[in-house]
Amino acid sequence: MQATDIVILSNGPGEIVTWVRPVVRCLRQTLEDERNQVRISVLLSPCPHSTGKEAAIALSYPEVDRVLAAPDFFTYLLWGQTPDNWQWYQQGIVVFLGGDQFYTVMVSKRLGYSSLIYAEWDARWYRLVDHFVVMNQKVIDKVPQSYHHKFSLVGDLMADVALEVNQNTDNRHSEEPLIGLLVGSKSVKLSQGVPLCMAIAEKIQQQQPQTKFVIPVAPTLDIITLSKYANRQDNPLLSSLGNVEGRLINSEGIEPDYLITSGGTKIKLITQFPAYNTLINCQICLTTVGANTAELASLGIPMIVLLPTQELDAMRSWDGLPGILANLPGVGSLFATIINWFVIKQGRLFAWPNIWAGQEIVPELVGKLDPERVADLVLDYLAHPTKLQAMQAQLIKVRGDAGAAKQIADIVRQEID
Repeated sequence: MQATDIVILSNGPGEIVTWVRPVVRCLRQTLEDERNQVRISVLLSPCPHSTGKEAAIALSYPEVDRVLAAPDFFTYLLWGQTPDNWQWYQQGIVVFLGGDQFYTVMVSKRLGYSSLIYAEWDARWYRLVDHFVVMNQKVIDKVPQSYHHKFSLVGDLMADVALEVNQNTDNRHSEEPLIGLLVGSKSVKLSQGVPLCMAIAEKIQQQQPQTKFVIPVAPTLDIITLSKYANRQDNPLLSSLGNVEGRLINSEGIEPDYLITSGGTKIKLITQFPAYNTLINCQICLTTVGANTAELASLGIPMIVLLPTQELDAMRSWDGLPGILANLPGVGSLFATIINWFVIKQGRLFAWPNIWAGQEIVPELVGKLDPERVADLVLDYLAHPTKLQAMQAQLIKVRGDAGAAKQIADIVRQEID
């Protein structure tokens, strides 16, 4: 084989762990006889969810030869310069595994390499990209028929992760139910998610004292900051979302730190990222809208999606033009209220598994949520495990099949051959 560069484009902590790791592992297995001829480089673009550790994590993978950190990305994109003056082989392929798909076009044109994009929900720039590998048929159906020859259906990379987690984890549920509370990572979600979930947890534990609770802490968030959203002094929304306070308890490394609510409910804070080994043991999760719903679906974890509207202005987390308008100085508050009211009135689906299925397979609770009513719904699910099993089966059905990483590696091998 001619000397070849495989250039992986990625960005955030989730993509580095759940997409890049399984793909580079399968690439090396597929190309095991060509280690000296095939070089794998990872280029990281800036990401709002970045922890700053992505480059170190990618470089720790034995399959990866070199990594360009996010702060150096645009210098390379615009001028072709890297801090270590990287050289490139004449032959190569650019593989998109996170970030902006347009970067694939720019980098592949700069290097004169072929291009391949893993598309989870949408395939963009299909006129300019050589090949797409996609999670499900719906991605292909959105593209004009004349471009379908560029597409291969490979399944869900997260399903590969779920399979690995299940194989390596003793996920037999104990007699003590475990509930995951995914409260968000940004202020607009944390300000409602933290107090609401604390109040729900208290109501559940009053009825079922043996129940345990965990909050997987986002990698961009420290536990001190998170704990402020549990404090009335720092979070004015707390009084309208159950009026339950929480304070941070440092366990000094003996066990995870935790929040203790004003009613005595203990909520462990899991800082390991990703927290899949903990989440896989949850009977059910309460989660905000966003990528969390896609990850839980891929892991086959039942969930209830919470969209509280106690403060319409507080939910300024929309993407695209609505998000820009909602966050404008001065008038953003007005736009946020109008946009949220309009979207809620539409009755649209918000959770990714529901969007994939075209129907509500996991409950979406929208409105001025009452913690006691949400707790009653959770308790009903816990009392009827067949309902949870049915939801899990629907989640597994709607996600893509496992084996995506191996198929992507095989397609890359064909491309470079």
